[in-house]
Amino acid sequence: MEELKEFGKAWYGFLFRRLYRAFSRFERIKRWVAGSLYRQRGRFARPFVHSAMGGLVAMSVVLAPVLANSLPGVGRGENLEQSAELEIMQVGETDTTTQVSEKVRDKVMEYEVQGGDTASGIAEKFGVSVDTIRWENNLTSVNQIKPGQKLRILPVTGVRHKVGRGETVYSIAKKYNTNPQGIVDFPFNTFADNETFALAVGQELVIPDGVKPAEVLWSPVKSTAQLTPNAGAVSALGRFVWPIGGKITQGYRFYHRGLDIATAFGTPVVAADAGRVIVAGWPDSSGYGIRVEIDHGNGFVTLYGHLSKTLVSVGQTVNRGDKIGLEGSTGRSTGPHLHFEIIKGGVRLSPLDFLK
Repeated sequence: MEELKEFGKAWYGFLFRRLYRAFSRFERIKRWVAGSLYRQRGRFARPFVHSAMGGLVAMSVVLAPVLANSLPGVGRGENLEQSAELEIMQVGETDTTTQVSEKVRDKVMEYEVQGGDTASGIAEKFGVSVDTIRWENNLTSVNQIKPGQKLRILPVTGVRHKVGRGETVYSIAKKYNTNPQGIVDFPFNTFADNETFALAVGQELVIPDGVKPAEVLWSPVKSTAQLTPNAGAVSALGRFVWPIGGKITQGYRFYHRGLDIATAFGTPVVAADAGRVIVAGWPDSSGYGIRVEIDHGNGFVTLYGHLSKTLVSVGQTVNRGDKIGLEGSTGRSTGPHLHFEIIKGGVRLSPLDFLK
């Protein structure tokens, strides 16, 4: 044991002396070069600097092996071996899960349909609605797509519009049943005048959430359905039932904060839980059309959109399962379905996390 300690001390002294001498020489050379540079600032400075730099490089090459050999365990072969092992470990531990970029695209892109692709799968992959793909590619049916077919994909859900003579942001928004602010706010739309939002004839705009005019349907229901009476004192259970049966045509995504459920036009829609009606009708141009909103008194609010008729009025109470309206296609809608949302604290949550 004593011999090992003595060996360690001797080796440390040897290593220290070697490094000290090497760095001392380097420091002296550096001071000499700096002094020479200061004195030679005249017309010979450029060649002198080049020569001095060349000398430093040469000395580094000469000293590198000496310093490397003075250190135990860092020979070139071992170093490469350790680097290879490190590289293999890093590759092996890397998560190989493909991450889908959430960066918003700034232009229309082209996608070639692959075997096994569906319109809904492509729509979900690129974060747009199925209708957006259908409209942009003039498809009469989303079942038309086949492998090898080229599809144009918009950056967001909506439509693409070529500006005609006399059109404005406001007239275009009205044409596609959407809000002009959405057109202005889309970061990749440009304007001839950024103050007035003037447009140039022939330019193209992306209309977020726009709906093709021919697709906007509103068929008032001539129904003898009776209004639901006031339920009196009610208490929400905190659990939600399905407001309607049918097929889910669009799920909850970052651009679609709700659930679309399609079934026969005029199918009764029921309250998902007990509460008080706070909205009933078509109060604004938000795109929901005729809708009902229910405050459940426990922090939750549910919304039922695109109805053809309401069966309740603002201020009344309803029990879970009471009829509140009939399914329809009012507002920004391309066909009969219910748009259902669950909201808590102003935040729209995924309904599938709560429905029983």
